[in-house]
Order: sequence, then C-alpha cells, then structure tokens
Amino acid sequence: MNREQQRTETDSMGSMQVPAAALYGAQTARAVNNFPVSGRPLPRAMIRALGLIKQYAARVNAELGLLPADLAEAIAQAAAEVANGDLDEHFPIDIFQTGSGTSSNMNANEVIANRAAAILGHNLGDKAVHPNDHVNLGQSSNDVFPSAIHLAAAEELHRHLLPALELLQKSLQDKAEEFDPIVKLGRTHLQDAVPIRLGQVFSGYARQLELARQRLQLSAAGLLELPLGGTAVGTGLNTHPEFAARVCSGLTKETGLEFSEARNHFEAQAARDAIVTLSGTLKSCAAALFKIANDIRLLASGPRGGYGELSLPAVQPGSSIMPGKVNPVMAESLIQVCAQVIGNDAAITLGGLAGNFELNVMLPLLARNLLESIELTANAARLFAEKCVTGLQANAERCAELVEQSLAMVTALAPRIGYDRASELAKQAFREGTTIRALCLREKVLPEKELNALLDPLPQTGR
Repeated sequence: MNREQQRTETDSMGSMQVPAAALYGAQTARAVNNFPVSGRPLPRAMIRALGLIKQYAARVNAELGLLPADLAEAIAQAAAEVANGDLDEHFPIDIFQTGSGTSSNMNANEVIANRAAAILGHNLGDKAVHPNDHVNLGQSSNDVFPSAIHLAAAEELHRHLLPALELLQKSLQDKAEEFDPIVKLGRTHLQDAVPIRLGQVFSGYARQLELARQRLQLSAAGLLELPLGGTAVGTGLNTHPEFAARVCSGLTKETGLEFSEARNHFEAQAARDAIVTLSGTLKSCAAALFKIANDIRLLASGPRGGYGELSLPAVQPGSSIMPGKVNPVMAESLIQVCAQVIGNDAAITLGGLAGNFELNVMLPLLARNLLESIELTANAARLFAEKCVTGLQANAERCAELVEQSLAMVTALAPRIGYDRASELAKQAFREGTTIRALCLREKVLPEKELNALLDPLPQTGR
C-alpha cells in the first residue's frame, strides 16, 4: 500500500502508518504486525461485548460528570455500531496476542474514538476523541477484557446453546413417546442383556440433556459477576466508585442478564475460575452428547450387517464408490464437535492456571476456546435435532427379532427354575444355535403357557 493510501497515527511509542480508511490507530497497527499467528480475529461475540461495555461506560461517565454529554453520546453511538457488527472489518488483530487482551481493548478504543470523532465532524487520527482519556475512561484492559469474556459467553449461552439443547431434548423426548411400545434388546458391556423399551432408551437421552442444561445454567451464574471497576490490579485506581455498578446495571437492561460488580475485585482480576468451571460443564455436556450420538449411529448400523434397530434420515450420499450407501453423518459431525470441546477444555484448564499474581495472561485464549465451544455445541446440537433425531424411525420387526434371539431371555426363567439351570439352558441354546423359547419347549422345561408368559418381553421392561 503506498503512502497516499495511508495516514499517520501516533501512540506513546511514536508514529505508525495505518490504512487511510481504517478506524483503528497506531496500537492496533503494531499488534497486527506483532501477531500474524493464526489468521483468526477476535470472535464476533467478544467484539459485541467490548462495544456494549464501552457504550455504557461512556454514558455512565457522562452521568458522573466525567465526560461532556456530546462527547459521551458520540462515543456511545460509535460503540453501539461496534456492538451491532457494523465495524467488524476494523478489528484485524489475531486472537493469539498479548495475554491480557490489551491489544484488542485498545483496538476497540481506537475504532470507537475515531468513529466518534467522525460523528463530531473531526478527521481520523486527530485525537479529538482520545482512545485512552475518553473511551477508556475509568477502565483498564485488565478489567474490561475479562468482563467482555463473561458478557460474551453469558449471552451466547443463553441465546444459542441453552435453546439448542432444549430443542434436542424435546426431539429426544418426542421419540421416547413415539418409540415407547417397541421392545428391543438391552445391551451391557456390548453384550446382549434383558429387554428394554426403545422409548425408555430415548427417555434416558432426553434426561441427559435436561441435566446438562441445568448444570450449564448453574455454571453460567459465575459469569454474571464482572471485574469492571477493578482497573489494573483490582484496587479501582482512576475509576469512580459508582462506575462499575452503573455500567453493570446498563448491561443488565441491555441483555436481560443480571450482571453485577464483582464482590471481590482481587479474585475477579487474578482468577478465571468461572470460565474454567463453565468449560468443565461444557465438557460434561459434550460427553453426554457424544454418548447419545454414538449410541444412535450404532443402533442404526447396517442396514443389514449391523444392529439395524433404527433407520436414519438420509441427508446425503454416503460413499463416492458404493451406490446407495447412507452414513450417520449428523452423528459423526456431532461427535467431532464433542471431541473439539473436550480439547478446548484442556486448553482452558491450562489457561486458568496462568493467573499469575494479579492478572491472568491467557485471556484471549480463554475467550476464543470458550466461545468456540459454546458456538460449536449449539450449532451441532441444533442440527442433530433437526436433521437426525426428528427423522429417526424404529425398525420394530428387527427389534423383536433380536429380542427373541437373545440368550439373555433366560433371565426371566431364573426365579422359576434357578440360576444354575437357567445358565445351563443359555449355554445349550448357544451351542445348538437355537432360541431359549424353542429349547425350553423342546425340553419341556415349563408348561407352554407359563413359558410364553415368562418369556413375554414387554412385562420384563417394567414401567
């Protein structure tokens, strides 16, 4: 880019050339040069959160008499544009940057300052609205950036993930009711076990999702305390004592979530335990989703050489060489997401260890991985509900066939003929390749009527 397409911006280290149309300034340009690591910018949810914080910070500073009203309103308007996604192209810094997130906080300050200056009729870069003195007034990267993580994660969780899990839970519960009359073979240790109703299996899946949602809601409560007001090390230097509480009140009205100022700013500044806790809960949710998706793809294996108890909706061809093949692609997508979430949790756990003295220095990593886990889980759960679970069909005949063939059916006879005799019959039926019913009828183990009553699988499934 030639000099005619650039302008000069300055910071405490001197001057920097930035693209003429860019709203960011010198500190952002330095960070772009310093961190060409992954090509992944700050997540959209984080940019929104920074915009919301800056918007309400400006308004509160005006209320407190610390900023002129016209200047504060221009900053608030510019910050609202950031929150709404209108200025995302001006946030180019890589996520793997300074551990405090200072680069991205200053990116937001510079963009908002230059946009506010333009609103007031000034030129870009003339510092008529100052990124530090005006936009960052009463704030530090050390309290703003972790607050933005909490805000972003809480919004994404309540707007996207919890509704997606609720949708999947309802889909599974609907199938539990639809499949309730169908008796299938139970399995433990991957071996045949006593009968169970297919609806009971799906009711268990639905309950797993219900509990996962409850755990996430409990874990998410820790995000509602914000470090705002602690500034550099938690002491609140250079901020008004009412600043944080008032900003939190504004954020509560904006989002509908009950944000509050941290009870102890030294904990809130130095530790990221709430994020680690939420990530651990996301991991447990991923474990539940993995089990459900894996079970469903196994129950649908075949259609002739596997279990074949379920039929999956065909959403795309399954093979480039085998015509007519249909694969469990939605289940496979979900379990890959689960693996990624579990990996993200490992990185977040390591990030949580980096609370050295008064500041954690892995904040951007924590933000990226936590928000990715929330987004991926929400998207995959919703798609699994819509494109897989809703269209599942039960193969009742196959289920009945496998139940009848099961050696575990002898379990229902044990109270009547004894465990040892039942065991002998199971082994004999296996050797001869016959069913328990056929063997017992032949051997006249019990009267036919009594035998058929005991071997009826439906009563064996309980309630």
